[in-house]
Amino acid sequence: MQAIPIIALTGYLGAGKTSLLNHVLRSPQARIGVVINDFGELNVDAMLVTGQVDEPASIAGGCICCLPDDGGLDDALSKLADPQLRLDAIMVEASGLADPVAIARIIRFSGVDGVRFGGLVDVIDAASHFDTVDVSSVAPARYGAASLVVVNKLDQFPQRCRPVALERVKHRVRESNPHAIVLGAIGGQIDPTLLYDVAASHDEPGQLSLRELFVDTMTNVPAHGHNHVHADSVTATSNGCIDPSALVDLLEEPPAGVYRLKGAVAVQYRASVRTYVVHLVGTSIHIASAPLSVPTNCLVAIGIDLDPNEVRVRLDAALRPRAGPAPAASVRRLQRYRRLSI
Repeated sequence: MQAIPIIALTGYLGAGKTSLLNHVLRSPQARIGVVINDFGELNVDAMLVTGQVDEPASIAGGCICCLPDDGGLDDALSKLADPQLRLDAIMVEASGLADPVAIARIIRFSGVDGVRFGGLVDVIDAASHFDTVDVSSVAPARYGAASLVVVNKLDQFPQRCRPVALERVKHRVRESNPHAIVLGAIGGQIDPTLLYDVAASHDEPGQLSLRELFVDTMTNVPAHGHNHVHADSVTATSNGCIDPSALVDLLEEPPAGVYRLKGAVAVQYRASVRTYVVHLVGTSIHIASAPLSVPTNCLVAIGIDLDPNEVRVRLDAALRPRAGPAPAASVRRLQRYRRLSI
């Protein structure tokens, strides 16, 4: 069984978080668990997500970052992490008053089994952001917590002005977070492939999709909708055992534009061969022991405006087979991330 990614969805009041959530939930075959946090006794936001969630869980009465001992969130995540639900991802839509930095910390250090941090998506209202949120000479701390920044409501600008509006936000985000991916959107419509994998209908519940991981070698991910940027995908494969240091180098410094990276690899350590599943979201690295042997090493990079040749060269280098056991120091680098991922 693979850990379910928890994707935090933040944004100031009215930025378009619920629009983005509803768009993502409309993805074909998606099974998404949702935690919606509203500030107040009446969870109004939960009513806006209508008929699209199998197992919703709501937290009312305050911001997630203010809940006592974070127990409310952990209870909701525990419910949704039940393997019988066969969820592809869990999305946590925070109150517009919540602090993204605190939310990222709470999710990263959640004690719930069977889940992993899947990134923090911060939604920005392109028309009002610099009048309501980014109003100081110092960039807001929320930029540093974000894995993906969605500059929403670009349709409120004339077509010729949209690149300038998007670039202004990119420049500010880069001041404190050079690793975050920044993209524009209308109506919260982003490619769901940036956030999670949708399991094929014939896959076994809870298992890594071998069809997707080892067979599909997409160069472009199809879009869902008409107003969002398509995500790009590059796949590389190899046979044999790899050098784990080369893989960790790739995960720590991915190619430009890569937001997610996933795959499975084999490593020879002493006389045994160990297999691992790897995930990268933004700067968050998750490595776990694979439940089955890996017939083929495979890595898939997903992002925006990728240079396919550059990305493939980097993936091939990480998957280059090596003869004999991997050096102990290389295995320790990989095992360090595996321990942190437990």
